[in-house]
Amino acid sequence: MKILRRAALPAALFLAGVGVLISGLLPWPDFVALADRTVPILLFVVAMTVVTELADEAGVFRLVTGALARLGTRPRATGTDTGAEAGTGTGRVWLLWLFVVALSTVSTVFLSLDSTAVLVTPVVVLLAIHARIPPLPFALTTVWLANTASLLLPVSNLTNLLAQQRLGLSPAAFAAMMWAPALVGVVVPAALLWITFGRRLRGAYTPADTGAAPDRLLLIVAGVAVLLLLPALVSGVPVVIPAGLAALLLLAVFGFRRRQALRWSMFPWLPLLLTSGLFLVVQTMHSHGLGALLARVSGSGEGLVPLLQLAAVGAVASNGVNNLPAYLALEPVAGSPLRLGALLIGVNLGPLISPWASLATLLWHERLKALAVNVSWGRYALAGLAAVIITLPLAVLAIWAAAGYP
Repeated sequence: MKILRRAALPAALFLAGVGVLISGLLPWPDFVALADRTVPILLFVVAMTVVTELADEAGVFRLVTGALARLGTRPRATGTDTGAEAGTGTGRVWLLWLFVVALSTVSTVFLSLDSTAVLVTPVVVLLAIHARIPPLPFALTTVWLANTASLLLPVSNLTNLLAQQRLGLSPAAFAAMMWAPALVGVVVPAALLWITFGRRLRGAYTPADTGAAPDRLLLIVAGVAVLLLLPALVSGVPVVIPAGLAALLLLAVFGFRRRQALRWSMFPWLPLLLTSGLFLVVQTMHSHGLGALLARVSGSGEGLVPLLQLAAVGAVASNGVNNLPAYLALEPVAGSPLRLGALLIGVNLGPLISPWASLATLLWHERLKALAVNVSWGRYALAGLAAVIITLPLAVLAIWAAAGYP
């Protein structure tokens, strides 16, 4: 029953997309152009999901978080007054939190925001629970940075891959355009989280034993595959190629060493249905005049005020529906690389308010429910609204300044 409820919206959107195509509401040439842009991206999503799921199954993420937890520790003196045992130590909670900020940022930049939401969230939250640290600051850190740290590279966010196609930029050129707002998207949310949770991040902790990997060979192969994949994704080669090769390698090795770990549920069926349906529905609306309507509210020009206007519209649209259809709807009215960058700021940094603003947020919440960590959506929305109000204008100012004050 639970699976059916989760599948209801993605299935409905996918059927709606198929319906508009069959009915002719979506002209066939528009569909072909859409498929040419989006099919490689959807294949990349599948490949990256397989890689990250199998890397997690092999213990890569648990190994990394365990190592980070030990980095912040110092030896504790042995003595009857403390009851400490040889080899134990205490760590500083604030330093562990900084490591979580770094891990969430790197995961988002190189493996995508959904990978951070799905895989980093549970290992970080469990790390906090086992170390008897309040898990909420760590959980909120992962979901905020999963969204706000997703500006630097095309692979960081599906919206970025679409923008890269539109602009025809290499990963290096894309990063050169987006580095300034990307920096704001990491530093400002992290600072706001510290201001909010600083008191809870004081004190010490004892790192928990993450245990040995059940299959050392799988751990080594998966770790090497991920390490080699990171530079390959920014090499300029179409990202679906290295991601696909890494996925095939891990599928083959797991098929030989641990076949029971290969299951259909690790493929992102529901996100694919949801994304495909959104692509088709939004393209249909564009074929019938959506662009002209949006042009009236999104402004024009490359001054600071028009860029702020476009980013704000993107943020509002993302929280109203979802950041992916928001980007697709507004992309045709962006008009220039600088305006497209402002739109990415809106749809990447903006989805911190409503639960459905990004798929990563929904996936993050599912992981928290499975770990019995409760989140108040009212407080989440208020905190996210404050973060967006502060972060989004600063990010727009950063990209406008880095472009040379047009």
